[in-house]
Amino acid sequence: MDSKIPAPDRIPVLFDTDPGIDDALALALLACHPRFELVAVTTAFGNGPVATTTRNARGLTALYRNEVPVAAGAEGPLRHERRRKDAAHVHGDDGLGGVADRLPAPTRPLDPRPAHQLICDLVNERPGEITLVAVGPFTNLALALAHDPTIAGKVKRVVVMGGAFGLKGHGGNVSPVAEANIMADPEAADQVFTAVWPVTIVGLDVTQEAIMREADLAKLRGRGAGAGDLLWQATRHYQQFYDARDGIGGIYAHDASAAAILLVPDAFMLRAGPVRVALEGIATGQTIQDWRNEHGTGTPWSGHPAQQVCVEVDAARVLALFDEIF
Repeated sequence: MDSKIPAPDRIPVLFDTDPGIDDALALALLACHPRFELVAVTTAFGNGPVATTTRNARGLTALYRNEVPVAAGAEGPLRHERRRKDAAHVHGDDGLGGVADRLPAPTRPLDPRPAHQLICDLVNERPGEITLVAVGPFTNLALALAHDPTIAGKVKRVVVMGGAFGLKGHGGNVSPVAEANIMADPEAADQVFTAVWPVTIVGLDVTQEAIMREADLAKLRGRGAGAGDLLWQATRHYQQFYDARDGIGGIYAHDASAAAILLVPDAFMLRAGPVRVALEGIATGQTIQDWRNEHGTGTPWSGHPAQQVCVEVDAARVLALFDEIF
């Protein structure tokens, strides 16, 4: 941690995650970039069972030498029938491309509180200060809102990686219109987007424009006292998946983009308007923003807060942030 960054200029973040290889890259930014103050990590199901994602989160904070409180959270979606298979085909059976057993043992015990309780406690301790960055299913955030609705007025900002709005040809990645984090718990996502807190949605429209090529990933090797080498090895599995599916010669910087927008906000273009999630039919999980308000009142979007959706990104500025850690 760089003591040259004064406290008022640092960004307090609580990271809600399901590590996950791209989650591990995002956590590297949040734990190691000198402008971030990582206050806690909460975990959920998603890229693996919550026991797996929690083990990975604890090991990663130890790897990055920033062992903040880690609390385990939701084991499944708000509605049990929404449960889907995890993403072992993308992230490996251990969630980290087969390298999870190389993570150092954490020295800090698992926080005994459920994730939603830890979120509420920390937000109430520091009203107006903490940004929630959520990059897995949003179940923990929905549970926190249900537990203490007042946190919506005390969080500084919510940034989520999720959703797809059809820009630049980017549709869904688990259906033609639905992105994985939204489809994992569409009710939770809809509750998060319609709550009275400011949400910025970093969806596939921009994350699939931010491609970390193999040469970018290779630059991590030899850095961070072994952390960069482990990330390089983890991304071999992830890149293999994306090379086979999309032929991009690298990986998408999905979750890292949600951290990056806090450091380089002017690298992103935003569009304001209320956002809803389709909860039934073939479009279940689709994220839809009423940014023109063409139909006025009496719509599913009426009366809900305008949230910010990312529509453009300067990808080079996002990727350059990895040169500023380790």
